[in-house]
Amino acid sequence: MIYLYTNTKHKDAKSWIMKNDWYFNLNTGNQSFTEKEKHAIKKVDQAKLTEDKHIVTKYGVGTIRNLSSGCKTLLNILMNPDKVVNIDECGKNVLDIIFTMEDISIHMSRPERIAINEDKEILFNDTDLVIGKKGYENWWTSEYKRRDEEDDL
Repeated sequence: MIYLYTNTKHKDAKSWIMKNDWYFNLNTGNQSFTEKEKHAIKKVDQAKLTEDKHIVTKYGVGTIRNLSSGCKTLLNILMNPDKVVNIDECGKNVLDIIFTMEDISIHMSRPERIAINEDKEILFNDTDLVIGKKGYENWWTSEYKRRDEEDDL
């Protein structure tokens, strides 16, 4: 299941990562990387992580801080499973990976077109359970209607 939050009032603020680059550069990037995280770096940024935390790409060598924001976001999710991670800056390539994952908590302030398996369970804001892409899209349609009604008040 994916726990998806559309605003920040549902959980303790200490358990959120809203600024992925900043959090990665100060925290996640200083942790040890397993093969799973190295594979994610290769898949998202086509980069190889070296022993001394440099990345090697077709453009040359850089530091781990040179990873894309989407890659840093994915690594924040993988390496901080107790946190709610904001995914608003992710591109489709990373979103498609995120929505195949299990038991993650993410923050998303607006809908994105994503490939979602028909049996994927998504719990919105700890209250609304939906199944698959159709459920995801229907929830967002209803959410925008609710937001419009609130704006009319």
